[in-house]
Amino acid sequence: MAEPVTAQRRHWGILLSGLLMVVLPIAVIVFYLWTIAVDQYSSQSGFTVRSEESGSATDLLGGIAAFTGGGTQTDADILYEFIQSQEIVERVNAKIDLVEHYSANWTNDPVFSIWPDASIEDLHWYWERFVRISYDQKSGLIDLQVLAFDAVTAQRIAQEIVNESQAMINALNTTAREDAMRYATEDLEQSIQRLKDAREALTRFRTRTQIVDPQTDIEGRLGVLNNLQQQLAEALVEADILLETTSESDPRLIQANQKINVIRARIAHERKTFATDSDEIGSVGEDYPTLIAEFESLTVDLNFAEEAYRAALTALDVAKANAIRQSRYLATFIRPTFPETAEYPQRFVITALMSLLIFLVWGILILVYYSIRDRK
Repeated sequence: MAEPVTAQRRHWGILLSGLLMVVLPIAVIVFYLWTIAVDQYSSQSGFTVRSEESGSATDLLGGIAAFTGGGTQTDADILYEFIQSQEIVERVNAKIDLVEHYSANWTNDPVFSIWPDASIEDLHWYWERFVRISYDQKSGLIDLQVLAFDAVTAQRIAQEIVNESQAMINALNTTAREDAMRYATEDLEQSIQRLKDAREALTRFRTRTQIVDPQTDIEGRLGVLNNLQQQLAEALVEADILLETTSESDPRLIQANQKINVIRARIAHERKTFATDSDEIGSVGEDYPTLIAEFESLTVDLNFAEEAYRAALTALDVAKANAIRQSRYLATFIRPTFPETAEYPQRFVITALMSLLIFLVWGILILVYYSIRDRK
């Protein structure tokens, strides 16, 4: 039969280690939380970034207004990072002395307080302990929780965070409006200058060639050519009639032949001026194909400049219309609450978690000890 189990030295060592490493730390934690730790009050708030959903009359102008707006999702991301930044810590600390408030209990409660001579970097590190923020990227909702040693200060800090968040959104609005107005104004100035240049180029062409519209001018010249061809046909008929009734030495026949030669020379000359630069057209020696090509190019440039000017003018009107209304705003769906009961520190939760952690560490150390002992 097996002998009765008796306690060995290692058993008493394990028991003593359990008392020193588990029971004693848990007792210290419980004593600190229930007798030393100062109560903390929690103020809740919730908000999101919204954009103006009502359309304006300028939205009908080709959808240009869609290019002047921004995404509220990006604004919410910016606001989420801003609430965790050192800049908002400095702004809130300038209105509410955070170091004085959170270091008031440093002597009695150093665990949940900050040291009195803390710098702005230390305060920024401590900010994450008493300002807790959660952000849902899908809905864009931001939940804010502020802890303080009294209810009034907790609500004041939460309200200042909301105010600074509204100021940040207003600053984003102002920047977006100024950028939209500046870009629209620059585009309009460029389009005006382009329109002036196009019109001046067309005016120089007309001054140089003394032709208002080459197409109209060539139609007039074609009319002259058709008239000459008709006169040539009539002169040929008259010459044939005279040739049948008179001799070749008849002065009338000689005059008719001279008229025919002159008309033929004029027709050849007119035809030549359409495709060559042998004759001066409008005080410059240029052929009609070149003039027409140049005129059409200048006309296309002018039409494009006019369209660009109208588009830039419309974009400027849209930018002005958007500038007079707030396109983004902070929608606070939960105003900073005034707590009546101190909910923090969560003594039971902290005690349970720390007890579990201490017990796990102690158990791991015991397992390591027995593993080493068995190998020896």
